[in-house]
Amino acid sequence: MKKNLMIKAATVILLAGSLTACNKKLDLLPTNDITAATVYATPTGYKQAFAKVYGAYALTGNQGPAGNGDVQGIDEGTSDFLRLYWKAQELSTDEAVIAWGDVGIQDFHNMNWSSANPFLKGLYYRSLYQVTLANDFIRQSADAQLSSRGISGADADAIRQYRAEARFLRAYQYWVLLDLFGSVPLVTETDVIGITVPKQADRKTLFNYVESELKAIESTLAAPKANEYGRADQAAEWALLARLYLNAEVYTGTKRYDDAILYSNKVINAGYSLVSNYQWLMLADNQQNTNENILTINYDGLRTQSYGGTTFLTHAPVGGSESASYFGINGGWGGTRTTKNLPNLFPDYTGTADKRSQFYTNGQNLEIKDQTAFTDGFAVTKYRNVNRAGAPGQSLDYADVDFPLFRLPEMYLIYAEAVLRGGAGGNLATAVDYINRIRTRAYGNANGNVTTINLDFILDERARELYWEGFRRTDLVRYGRFTTGSYLWPFKGGVAGGRSVEDYRNIYPIPKDDITANPTIKQNPGY
Repeated sequence: MKKNLMIKAATVILLAGSLTACNKKLDLLPTNDITAATVYATPTGYKQAFAKVYGAYALTGNQGPAGNGDVQGIDEGTSDFLRLYWKAQELSTDEAVIAWGDVGIQDFHNMNWSSANPFLKGLYYRSLYQVTLANDFIRQSADAQLSSRGISGADADAIRQYRAEARFLRAYQYWVLLDLFGSVPLVTETDVIGITVPKQADRKTLFNYVESELKAIESTLAAPKANEYGRADQAAEWALLARLYLNAEVYTGTKRYDDAILYSNKVINAGYSLVSNYQWLMLADNQQNTNENILTINYDGLRTQSYGGTTFLTHAPVGGSESASYFGINGGWGGTRTTKNLPNLFPDYTGTADKRSQFYTNGQNLEIKDQTAFTDGFAVTKYRNVNRAGAPGQSLDYADVDFPLFRLPEMYLIYAEAVLRGGAGGNLATAVDYINRIRTRAYGNANGNVTTINLDFILDERARELYWEGFRRTDLVRYGRFTTGSYLWPFKGGVAGGRSVEDYRNIYPIPKDDITANPTIKQNPGY
């Protein structure tokens, strides 16, 4: 059984009302009438509240898989952060399609979403909800608050570190909002809910805010690999900065590749190493992968039960003639598969050469004629609720698989891409070496090693290494291939052979409910 802060019982005061005004259709509601004075009266209370800030990443509410969701107005089973984020980042690309007919779900791959899409609305409010939790903890853990409650010494020092981690989690969510939605309301601990009308920040302002927050907390965070499993440390902060800087030109119009090299290298040199077997990355006992995983969302089949997260990622891709027991689950959901573009990046589909090639082909068609037919498109077998020995996790209904928000190979790939894009502070020989470390693990030998690399190769290598981990949309946008006709995939834009779509779809629309609730918010162009 996994034991860590994220899955401990937590009680926290939840702030009433939407972050942006009086939206009653998707309220962020308090689920009890416990006051802040009660919750934060003791160091134990602070840690319980802190656990909720982390726990909201893995859970959908305080009760369990259904019945008392944090975010109202959307099906709780589909409203957790990772499931929503994954759909927005993967279903809109060549890496994934889905067979289901839920209202709005096919909008992603057909690239015809609107500001009324329920999944985008859910993701937007889930991210803002998690910002709300972080803001409240940050507000309540200021030095003046600690002093007024008689908390000092080692207890106060521990809470100050919690506060820094809450600021990291808030910065991470604002990076998500920056990347997917562009200009969103910026709310901090100084804003009074229900009184202060949140002001919309443009992309450059959000970028600067995330950057400044991350740099401000560095000295207070634990050293790399020195924190409790599943909690942020300096390496997580550096990793998010590296990712932020890699995409800076998209976000602000200004290149920051020098900084992407600097911060990816800080992570690389912080004592991390690759797990020996790629196929161990997404298993039920992947809490062992601490040498490679920099920060994870932690899941436990007994204590973090929801229909999202890695429960979704292990169940949704299983169907057709696949054996549910192979995946450590009680049955597949017959939903997600991939287009031919992803398996075509590998030497073969079986994983004989490149072990990262994890596809189920028996009874599955490589070509997709019907997105709603599960047998059209290869199934992906990357996520399995079994341990390295093949034994199932603690539950056949809910997965034990932890999800890495950051892992070492991304840092190798950021370094290499930033060097190729002209960043200073690195060199091509080192970049090639980093890529070959990834490929040596993938092949089990040097047969897949390369002597030269270019930007097209890096985009393909990112797909081979990071597929279905929530990167693809961001990568294609950075390369100018998400909306354009320069790169097509089956049913891109709703056409069997693929087509270009409007460039404004490089970012998602602000949900119309939020604009109704706060008329000061301006919709993204084109929507």
